[in-house]
Formats: sequence, C-alpha cells, structure tokens
Amino acid sequence: MNEEEKALLARCGAIATSTWSDALDTLGIAGVVQGIERRAGQGRIAGFAATARQVPGQLGDFDRAEFAVGRLVAATGPGRILAIDASGAPISTFGGIASLAASLRGATGVIIDGACRDVDEIQACGLWLASRCVTPLTGKKRLRLMPLGRPVTIGGIPVHEGDLIVGDDSGLVVVPRARLQEVLAAAQEALKVDEEVERGVRAGMTFSDAAAAANYIPAQA
Repeated sequence: MNEEEKALLARCGAIATSTWSDALDTLGIAGVVQGIERRAGQGRIAGFAATARQVPGQLGDFDRAEFAVGRLVAATGPGRILAIDASGAPISTFGGIASLAASLRGATGVIIDGACRDVDEIQACGLWLASRCVTPLTGKKRLRLMPLGRPVTIGGIPVHEGDLIVGDDSGLVVVPRARLQEVLAAAQEALKVDEEVERGVRAGMTFSDAAAAANYIPAQA
C-alpha cells in the first residue's frame, strides 16, 4: 500500500458508517451490509477489500487441502479487509490460530458471510472480525476455497477486489472503488451538515430548528 492509499484510508476511516450510508443513499448506491456482526476488535476500520469465496458442503465433500485457510491468511495485511463469501453457511471459516496469524500480518480486518469459531481467542489477539454467525463446526472437509480476487456478495452487497469497506459499532458499508471519490465527497458534505446541526443543538436550539437551519430536515408548517 502506497502513501496515497494510506492517506485516502485515513480520510475514509475518519467518517462513521452512518454518514457513509447517507452518502450512498444520496447517490442511489446500495452499500450497507446486512446481518454481519462484529465478534472481535474495537473501533472503526477502513480498508480495501481482498475477496474470497468458499463453497460449502457436507463433511467429507472436500479434501482438507481445499479448505486452504493459509491462502486466506496470506491475503490479509495492512489496509486490507478480507471479505469471505461462504454463502452464509454455519460452518467456521476462521478460528483462533488463523486470526492470530492474520493479526501478526497487520490485517485491518476480516468479514465473513458465514461463520467463525474460537471467539475468545480472536478477541484475545485483537483482530477486527465480523461474521454472520458463530459455530464450533470446522470448515475442514466442509468448505472449498475458490480462486481469490473474484467478485463476492457479503450481506447482500456485491464486493469487488479493491472496494472500500468501512466498519464500526453501527455496522459495515461497502463503497465501489470506481465511485469512491464521488461517495467520499458526498460523505464529507453530509458530515458538515451533521456537525452544523450538532452545533445548533449544543447552542440551545431545538432539534427541529437546528435541522431546518442546516437544511438537514426542512421545517414543518
């Protein structure tokens, strides 16, 4: 990751997912991830997507080598958020040791439309990780990793390699890389309006008056 990308992620990471969601609404872009909950890590993360898809099956459908969790760990790193599409299957993709390895690589985060396990170990290593569910059921012989870097779907939202992902206490958003500058500008404008409303409320204005003054919510007759 070059210095320009680091600076861009710093700007993006300063903006909450709620504000990103408003900006996406303004531009008519679907980007709010549904049903994926944070299991470990703290604060807000922003990074570029590294995409992966796993095909789920029954125990014995696949060889252990096809689980290939080492390839997933190798795709993580600073400024990278690993986005794994396991079709929401309640089968663990990431456990404690994989999470430790990812954290030692400086991974920004991991999100799984599927499951993780060993939550206590993931929390202990400090990796920011979100998943659809948690289960002790291993992915070995139940999950097959497909080629990395292809488009996936996470929480109903398409994710392409290099898209921006932002996660915080309110949830997760995905911003298409091709429209990032446009959405970032809209998010920064929305943030200015929010800050103006907040200043008005703190100065003693009613919420309705402050919102109307900032053109946030028009005054009602």
